[in-house]
Amino acid sequence: MIAERDEPSSPAKQRMRADAALVVCSLLWGTTFVVVKNSLAHVSVFLFLAVRFTLAAVLMAAFRPRALRRLQKDELLAGAALGFFMFCGYAFQTAGLLYTTPAKSGFVTGSSVVLVPLPENQRTSGDGNALLKTQAIEVATFRSDLGYSDGRRPDEVRFSQDPREDVARRDFTINGMMLDPVSGEVLDCVGGRRDLEAGIVRTIGDPELRFAEDKLRMLRAVRFAARFEYVIEPQTLAAIQRLAHEIQVVSRERVREELTKMLTGGHGRQAFLLLDESGLLKEVLPEISAMKGVEQPPEFHPEGDVFVHTLLLLENLPRPCPPTLAWGALLHDVGKPATFRVAPDRIRFDDHVDVGVKIAEEICARLRFSNHDTAQVLALVDNHMRFGHVTRMKESTLKKFFRLPGFDQHLALHRADSLASHGNLSTYELIRTKLAELPPEKIRPTALMTGIGMATNRNS
Repeated sequence: MIAERDEPSSPAKQRMRADAALVVCSLLWGTTFVVVKNSLAHVSVFLFLAVRFTLAAVLMAAFRPRALRRLQKDELLAGAALGFFMFCGYAFQTAGLLYTTPAKSGFVTGSSVVLVPLPENQRTSGDGNALLKTQAIEVATFRSDLGYSDGRRPDEVRFSQDPREDVARRDFTINGMMLDPVSGEVLDCVGGRRDLEAGIVRTIGDPELRFAEDKLRMLRAVRFAARFEYVIEPQTLAAIQRLAHEIQVVSRERVREELTKMLTGGHGRQAFLLLDESGLLKEVLPEISAMKGVEQPPEFHPEGDVFVHTLLLLENLPRPCPPTLAWGALLHDVGKPATFRVAPDRIRFDDHVDVGVKIAEEICARLRFSNHDTAQVLALVDNHMRFGHVTRMKESTLKKFFRLPGFDQHLALHRADSLASHGNLSTYELIRTKLAELPPEKIRPTALMTGIGMATNRNS
């Protein structure tokens, strides 16, 4: 019997097999690229490229199917040309990566860099034992920025070999120093070390030009001065006062983040005094600026007006302070300026809590707080006066009060509020005693029946 011979495959099937083979080779090529690059990270660029070309040739030869041999001459030529251009692209890519990647000494071999240390990373195994402790380094090339038409991002960036050009685009002298990690030499061409020792926040070059490049720098100057207990250099402060109205072009989210850092950094009072002095406060938070000069009844607030009281309260916040607590503290009396009146017996602020909640909600919306944070800030404003009624509350009402979400923040606000006014902490201590006496299951008792249980009983 004569065995039948298989019919030769059609050209379409041959091409399909060839395509499948190329896909397999591409996947293997990508895997090999990662393995070889990681294992030969410190080998010269030419040896690395030679290894890659050799492995690519071996892979293409090993996995080339018969279908490739049956292709027409023009198809083979086209595939060869495509492969050549792909290999050229890989070669240029590899050369670029190697010439912009730290070599054995930890520095780039083809250009200058700025090395910025980042927080340490601790790698651990699954059981928590430390495997490797490394210091992360952020690498960036020197550059100069040209034009800031939007008051934030440069219109054009040019890379440079001169570190002085890179420093010239930065904000303040105390941020304009560089350290050579090899020699340990500090490169300071803007007087940053002198200002650091003297405790001065000064812009690099013309302050109006620096603030025109990024308006947010005005708020950063205030934050740095408050955080480190520095002073703002007179010309820098004068420029902020002239340009304060231009802070309106900055996105509300960026403004919120800077203000939050001021409030939670432990120097909120000094920060808001500087905001007021610089003219920025009435631009970013006019509702807080309106507190100045609003008198309070001296029998309850011997410390002074609403603005003074609010800033004293910020000094008594816990450290670290949750952002929602800090904002709740700042806004807790924001309704007082609008409700101020002098009654026959004393100064009064009728319904200042309800008015304050509405104003606080407007501020949170304007600064684009999340829904969760807005709810907590409004709750702090809405409930801060309830502590005055604690001694008259029934136990059931008191437990309900304790069940407020984030009650620890409510209690912390009450403590700071008391210290910033009359200084009487008797209610605060009473609540702490009650919380210690009441077991958690008494404050939040377990439900006798859940919705699922009720549905089960109803259907049984």
